[in-house]
Amino acid sequence: MRVTQGMLTSNMLRNLSQSYDRMAKYQEQLATGKRITRPSDDPVVAMKGMEYRTNLTEIDQFDRNLSEVYKWMDSSDESLDQATQVMHRLRELVVQASNGTYEGNQREAIGEEVEQLRDHLISVANTQVAGKYIFNGTDTVNPPVDANGTVVGTNTNAVNIEVSKGIEMRVNINQQNVFPQAVFDDLNDLVTDLKGGAAPGAINNYLSKIDGHVDNLLNERAELGARYNRVEMIAERVSQQKVIATRVLSDNEDVDMEKAIMNLKTQESIHRAALSSGARIMQPTLMDFLR
Repeated sequence: MRVTQGMLTSNMLRNLSQSYDRMAKYQEQLATGKRITRPSDDPVVAMKGMEYRTNLTEIDQFDRNLSEVYKWMDSSDESLDQATQVMHRLRELVVQASNGTYEGNQREAIGEEVEQLRDHLISVANTQVAGKYIFNGTDTVNPPVDANGTVVGTNTNAVNIEVSKGIEMRVNINQQNVFPQAVFDDLNDLVTDLKGGAAPGAINNYLSKIDGHVDNLLNERAELGARYNRVEMIAERVSQQKVIATRVLSDNEDVDMEKAIMNLKTQESIHRAALSSGARIMQPTLMDFLR
């Protein structure tokens, strides 16, 4: 085959163009830190990257869901703790009022404090988190108890949040177990008896009722604590999954910087050699010959 000057020139320009492409590729890898910047660079890597990124996005959502779970559970636990403290104080007051040496005005004063504690218990039952009532099942826009201590919300449906693939956790508690109508009725009756001059024996009968309400609070809190422990284990697993997914995504897409630098330096040397050799094979012009 006859090799012409035109063929040499054409080949040299094509090779130089390919050399520029390779240097541009390595420069782009170093600038972005990624092995590919478009799917056509490596379709397999791009496809795997989409899968890994979808998985990471899903894990990030579970992470945000867990924050919501913690918010509900922590608020519920704090409220139950408050309610338990109220009940313990009520028990102290009942024992105090059952003392036969107390006079009527003293029991009436105790009745005033019981009334305040009842109102505080109503506010605890109407606890809101981010504008949502957490003790009224899935009806989070209406308070479960009115200002008079009447339970107006009877929604006991579970509020479930997905915390992992296919795993949903109940984040609320059954308000009928901790804030039933009986609690507020008993406290209203206690206030009436204390202010009405009931006998110490009648006041003492409230001890068993309060103890029953305390037991209900403790049982519900224990059940909430068990669920909380499971949420913590799930959160730890989600955290580990996030680390693994991030590492896999990085291994798939991120460029090996040392390798990319070495490739760029090598290609630069090749490009210089191509330019040098190209200059030698280019046919000199008449002006070059005359010089």
